[in-house]
Amino acid sequence: MSGRKGGGLLVAGTTSDAGKSVVTAGICRWLVRQGVKVAPFKGQNMSLNSFVTREGAEIGRAQAMQAQAARVEPSALMNPVLLKPGSDRSSQVVLMGKPVGELSARGYHGGRQEALLGTVVECLEELRGTYEAVICEGAGSPAEINLRRTDIVNMGIARAARLPVLVVGDIDRGGVFASFFGTTALLSAADQELIAGYLVNKFRGDVSLLEPGLDMLHGLTGRRTYGVLPYAHGLGIDEEDGLRVSLRGTVRESVLAPPVGEDVLRVAVCAVPLMSNFTDVDALAAEPGVVVRFVDRAEELVDADLVIVPGTRGTVRALDWLRQRGLADALVRRAAEGRPVLGICGGFQMLAEHIDDEVESRAGAVDGLGLLPVRVRFAAEKTLARPVGEALGEPVEGYEIHHGVADVLGGDVFLDGCRVGAVRGTHWHGSLESDGFRRAFLREVAREAGRRFVPAPDTCFAALREEQLDRLGDLIEEHTDTGALLHLIESGAPAGLPFIAPGAP
Repeated sequence: MSGRKGGGLLVAGTTSDAGKSVVTAGICRWLVRQGVKVAPFKGQNMSLNSFVTREGAEIGRAQAMQAQAARVEPSALMNPVLLKPGSDRSSQVVLMGKPVGELSARGYHGGRQEALLGTVVECLEELRGTYEAVICEGAGSPAEINLRRTDIVNMGIARAARLPVLVVGDIDRGGVFASFFGTTALLSAADQELIAGYLVNKFRGDVSLLEPGLDMLHGLTGRRTYGVLPYAHGLGIDEEDGLRVSLRGTVRESVLAPPVGEDVLRVAVCAVPLMSNFTDVDALAAEPGVVVRFVDRAEELVDADLVIVPGTRGTVRALDWLRQRGLADALVRRAAEGRPVLGICGGFQMLAEHIDDEVESRAGAVDGLGLLPVRVRFAAEKTLARPVGEALGEPVEGYEIHHGVADVLGGDVFLDGCRVGAVRGTHWHGSLESDGFRRAFLREVAREAGRRFVPAPDTCFAALREEQLDRLGDLIEEHTDTGALLHLIESGAPAGLPFIAPGAP
């Protein structure tokens, strides 16, 4: 791109989960391999999977992954607005990496969102002044006509910054041609001017069979298709909320390799409501012989060698859910039998003796499961940190995102939390990505569980993540018209794109 700064592209989608996050990451990785200085951006993200930057700002985990794809340090500029759902109707609003309050969906879309457009545009323009290209990710669909007036993440930012828009469609769901056409046809003439073309995602089969449809779509819309990406298994990268209510029974895996020892190690993750940062278990799933499953029934804990109670945006609500499902009693039985349990962040808080919450649930004093000698008080100010240390004789680092402040009253030290018997708790997300610590932890768990499981001596999670990001870059390089894509990023949407009726209502 000849060192010229300010190029850009918005990757939109016909639906949520169309593949915007991975396509954005793939384009970033492809560009940086071409020597282009590139950064990701998402004006507004709704996700319970978040990350803490080195300056202590909370952003969407997907944007941190995209920054890694671009080989740059993530920053709050890359995700100025993060919404963290606390219920079906309200979310915590995180602005420039710091929480600024809770808002209902009606309150947010009723005016607050539109007021943030200036901040979003300023962040994007600062990035465009620093990088040769900024690859922006949209949210949901740009054709959500009920929300268009206050939009700051799809056509709102595209119009404000004059970004060309590439619309991604998931053909595995079916109806991709109708989705491309309908998405375009529901936009105003001014919005349609920026819809440069389409990208088909998750195609299985012979592309030649698809080409007549792509030709007809071009004839109908005047817009070309920039590529057809094949269905790729086991990408194992950070998602926004890619695992939703269908978590029960979902197996989290990124590699398929036989165990090093005689046994596999079975890990059950309680699929609590408002689960946050389920990416914590990806490093376990990357280990040969470790099988990670998300469960919601007490009987599914019986044959698990390790049970993880993960983070959540609703600790008290999740604790009540554990009790209603019989999972709380099952966890208490496990602890009494000396069988491994790990609580992370909100999961750690649930294992405590007592919780005082006047902030998140406003439930006041609540009894925890009493498995760890800890008392938790929820503070108004959120802890956002990137701790480093040593545990189990190995260096370890992580990140913290929580309102709960834990007063540890006993037990053995475990990271920032404690351990009693085979029950452990910590606020540290991401600690299992530290290879030496993960292997030492798994050896302890295997011994406590009576399994002849041996961690692989050479699994490097960071290297596996790099391999996956390179796979995304390969998909873009091998299955898109990269010359046309680069021209789009440098020069903007083609002039004279036709209007498709009926347009916005």
